[in-house]
Amino acid sequence: MKKILANLNYPLLLLMIVYSAFGLLMIFSASSVAAVLRYDSTTSHFFVRQLMWTCLAYVGGIVVLVIPTKYYRYVSKIAMYGMIFLLIFIFAAGKVAGGAQSWYDLGKVNFQPVELAKIVLIVYLAVYFHKLSSRKKTSFMEFLYPIILAIIVFILVALQPDFGGAFIIFLITALIFFSLPFGKKQKRMLYKMGAFGIVLIFLVLMAMGKNILQSYQVSRILNYSNPCQRYADDTGYQVCNGYIAIHNGGLWGVGLGNSTQKYLYLPEAHTDFIFPIICEELGLIVGILVVIGYFIMLFLLLSVAKETGTIRDSILVYGVFVYLLAHILINLLGVLGLIPLTGVPLPFLSYGGSYNLSLIIALFIVQRVNYENKENKIKNKIKAM
Repeated sequence: MKKILANLNYPLLLLMIVYSAFGLLMIFSASSVAAVLRYDSTTSHFFVRQLMWTCLAYVGGIVVLVIPTKYYRYVSKIAMYGMIFLLIFIFAAGKVAGGAQSWYDLGKVNFQPVELAKIVLIVYLAVYFHKLSSRKKTSFMEFLYPIILAIIVFILVALQPDFGGAFIIFLITALIFFSLPFGKKQKRMLYKMGAFGIVLIFLVLMAMGKNILQSYQVSRILNYSNPCQRYADDTGYQVCNGYIAIHNGGLWGVGLGNSTQKYLYLPEAHTDFIFPIICEELGLIVGILVVIGYFIMLFLLLSVAKETGTIRDSILVYGVFVYLLAHILINLLGVLGLIPLTGVPLPFLSYGGSYNLSLIIALFIVQRVNYENKENKIKNKIKAM
């Protein structure tokens, strides 16, 4: 374990810890009023839950650190089928919240399987295509099989309906497929599979009929521009109040804990709309620093990805990169009214135990790859002597 700790990417680890601590602080500030007035609980209700999930995530991350990525092949298929089962069973036993049946009620906590499904999908695709790359000949069905599983996951998530989660699953799958370092013949097959997948997804969504197209989630997605002109409407109320929060904060903010918009003007102040609260309380300067920190984190992920020696490790890191980038862009652009609002959490900062757990474990997978990169470099140097 000492050897692993000595070969971690410490800038990335430091950013993870700083964002986790800052996220806990802002969740406490943003949720304290809603916890009392809306949920009839204590001011620290959401903070305590997020702290519990965060501690669990870092314990899980330590476990991930000691498991070589080559062993993922023993669990990736089981995990993938297990996630598909959980996504199917949720329609029978899942909890409905915000118009979506996306959670399992586990008593004092809720578990959202789609968040873990994103990481399981990355691991599964990494293992599958690593194995496929070692073969001299590959059949049409071998390329088709993983895209079918990815489409099944996409459809099950979209049916909840969780269009933000489904879109991220689509992005992860598409970018992994089209970035695979295969030959021209295999690439052509991949492009055909990609086109097949897009057409199939479109046909399935059309087959869902008017019920899905007329749902609240879809109406909110299709009607997102000029939110303050629809202040009294659900489709504009939250985004417009987010604008007000950012405007109230100015450059330097009104002070930690002094937000006015968290007094139920922003009903999701501690989840989707945590960024406007950060800007209101701590100012636009801190908001910009948060965004800069994210891009430093993304740059560090790319630096690890470039050093990988196998397709498996490359897909693992690039997959996590896409996963993190998608959440950052979709959340920030959504709360700023530049794209439809889909309820995607902001990494580390939004309240959400399932997502926080999945995100931190994903980044510890990257740390494991980083360690293996360094070990392989040492072994190669010894062989070259």
